[in-house]
Amino acid sequence: MGTGERNQEAHVSEGTGATPPRTLAEALRHRGDASLAALLRARPDLLSPVPNDVSQLATRAATRASVVRALERLDRFTLQTAEALAVAPDPAPYEALRALMTGDDGDPAVEAALPGAVAVLRDQALLWGADDRLRLVRTARELLAPSPTHPSPTGLGPTVAEATAGMSPGRWQETLAAAGLPPTHDPVSAVTALAELFNDRARMSALLDTAPPEALMVLERLVWGPPYGEVTSDPAPPVRWLRDRGLLLPTSLRTVVLPREAALHLRAGRAHRVPEPVPPSVEPAHSYRPQVVDSTAAGQAYTALATVEELLKDWNEGGPAVLRSGGLSVRDLKRTAAALDVPEHTAAFWVELAYAAGLLASDGEASERYAATPAYDEWLDLPPQDQWTRLATAWLHATRTAGLIGSQDAKGRVLAALGPDLDRSAAPEVRRRVLALMAGLPEGSAPAPEQMLARLRWERPLRGAGAATAPASASPPASAAASTGTPGDLRSRIALWTLTEAELLGVTGRGALSSHGRALSATGGAPTRGSDVEEAAAAASAAALLAPLIPEPLDHVLLQADLTAVAPGPLRRPLADTLDVLADVESKGGATVYRFTPASVRRALDAGRAASDLHTFLAEHSRTPVPQPLTYLIDDVARKHGHLRIGAASAYVRCDDDAMLGEILADKRSQPLGLRRLAPTVLAAQSDPGTLLEGLRSMGFAPAAESAAGDVLITRAHAYRTPPRTAPVPVPEGPPTPDETLLGAALRAIRAGDMASTAVRKEAPEAAPVGELPRTSSAETLATVQAAALTGSAVWIGYVNADGAASQRVIAPVRVEGGFVTAYDHTADEVRTYPLHRITGVAELADSP
Repeated sequence: MGTGERNQEAHVSEGTGATPPRTLAEALRHRGDASLAALLRARPDLLSPVPNDVSQLATRAATRASVVRALERLDRFTLQTAEALAVAPDPAPYEALRALMTGDDGDPAVEAALPGAVAVLRDQALLWGADDRLRLVRTARELLAPSPTHPSPTGLGPTVAEATAGMSPGRWQETLAAAGLPPTHDPVSAVTALAELFNDRARMSALLDTAPPEALMVLERLVWGPPYGEVTSDPAPPVRWLRDRGLLLPTSLRTVVLPREAALHLRAGRAHRVPEPVPPSVEPAHSYRPQVVDSTAAGQAYTALATVEELLKDWNEGGPAVLRSGGLSVRDLKRTAAALDVPEHTAAFWVELAYAAGLLASDGEASERYAATPAYDEWLDLPPQDQWTRLATAWLHATRTAGLIGSQDAKGRVLAALGPDLDRSAAPEVRRRVLALMAGLPEGSAPAPEQMLARLRWERPLRGAGAATAPASASPPASAAASTGTPGDLRSRIALWTLTEAELLGVTGRGALSSHGRALSATGGAPTRGSDVEEAAAAASAAALLAPLIPEPLDHVLLQADLTAVAPGPLRRPLADTLDVLADVESKGGATVYRFTPASVRRALDAGRAASDLHTFLAEHSRTPVPQPLTYLIDDVARKHGHLRIGAASAYVRCDDDAMLGEILADKRSQPLGLRRLAPTVLAAQSDPGTLLEGLRSMGFAPAAESAAGDVLITRAHAYRTPPRTAPVPVPEGPPTPDETLLGAALRAIRAGDMASTAVRKEAPEAAPVGELPRTSSAETLATVQAAALTGSAVWIGYVNADGAASQRVIAPVRVEGGFVTAYDHTADEVRTYPLHRITGVAELADSP
């Protein structure tokens, strides 16, 4: 259905017959169920709780909070239409609105888009009435109309009547005489005469032809706003000429204003300088082959998986402590960034992503710290493509915004990673919309960020601009804001962060949306997220497209004579885990370089590996012969490893070679350890075993720890996990969009309640006043409901439930027995049973429903 057809349907539904609607409630009452359902779907806050009837629905739709929320969801042209209605007469015919939007010269694009904008305003109950009497909801008019404290985005000022309230009769006569108008006998006719002069194009042009050039320059500075100007007690002749003729009206001793009627003449009838009926286009800035985009994105996706795994592996034995105020300290974030070899803001993104996916949480202990969750172990067992979809889906739906980390909140406190106050409910919508706009481009096309921001500002001009409480202070034109390069509104910043994060995560490649990213956002392009079934289908489709693009893990490395090993690609998990223990990572990239050192080999021996195991491992997984220097290194470290034994005495050193113990005692570096010989093969120490172990290793020895039974202790990595934790729940942006079941039940309840509230009862001398419960005696109540049960008619009752809440209901009694009446309740649209003693009274209806 086109916009014109929708407008026509709404025009008919709101009463264009003999009795036009007099209130918003009447206009809503004339709507069909489909139209009311569309209203509740567009403004879900109206359903919290479900209104009792249409009158309550209309009242709630006109509240300030609900109207502000509805205005924030309007696009720029629809908002311009509402702003034009706010400065138009109330009510205004459609032709008057069209004249304000198109001006005297007309604008075909505006004329074509205007019916659709009016239909949107009417569908969302911001506008009601037929086309000959369009009425903006009063709350919306108060928010959008010009005032000294909240200037209108149109730049228009008050009308002549508003600006001249309280003007003296003598001043009025002087103004009329200077403007060439005949004198009048009262201010009302004077206002009418001056307004008619300003609205008459020919007479107004003739008046301005006599104006000094300097006076016209003053008008040019005020015509597009702001319409107020400051003057001295003795204004210049051009200003005095304008003030004498009412073209500038005083609002205070030193302030004048250009009246709305005069400004509209100078603007050729237009309310806005630049109407924007068509959204800014998003064109490709760069184009690549889709295969190149997919390959780049897949490579970055694998890097994202490796980075998250490396982060949580670094925190495997317990991560940084949680700040008292919550979150990660700056020092710990810097350390994490250094460990991941990425900038701090990028490290903050990976930390927040792992947290959003439920892989990372605080342990909740007294000395609280961060660690991996049990879900991380499950995530490790997933195929790479499923690992990626889990991360990407969590990112798409998360309201936590990593880009805010490091900035300050309203109280001047720095926002920390993993800390509070990072949720921004608009983030998921902006991410979905950015991906949807990219999906609308040809495959392999990367958009220009400036065009993306301009489009988002057009779609939601009031969002993120701090206009939640004052829609009149909308954001500046998109082109002007984009040209600064530093967007200040939150939605624009989230959009730029989305482009960066999508590239880091592998949703995009070279700035263009990949095929798996396109599949993942198939349901994400809507204003709200899809159902769980749709989300699962999109994730499965994205995983299927990504799987062939992820490089197959390798089972080999290339050993080199300089004690390094080169992994030409991603390694299989057992090989990578063993190599991480046996060698240190020297560099990362397309190929990872590992370096073997005495310390790394000793680390492998401490983990329980024998020298023969290491030789076998390297021979099996190297495509090149094992270099002789590496073999010598392993054998040399293994020969010394465990020759010394350290236990708890506080600590002792045991060795079969008493000459080596003598060498240790003679070394000055051993003095801090507090060593003394107890026997030819035993030294006692004042230090604990750990300190003694590290001290001897720093002296060049390779001691091994032993247990109380004298066995060598094997050092293995300890995987510390938090208790089971759920991923953080995104903070919703207002009430969720209702599903069809809820909408159907709400419509039935509203219609039934409306029937009960508008039902006409028979006149009776003792009838209760309007709005109060009916009052009848017990005998009268019993007789009336029994008669209604016999005749099958409906009655109007007052009822007080067990909690003492009173309500009015229309019921059709079916059976009366045992002190209870069973009846079909038109208000609740179901059969219910009521105790007779809780019915305050009953009245017959004039017309039974």
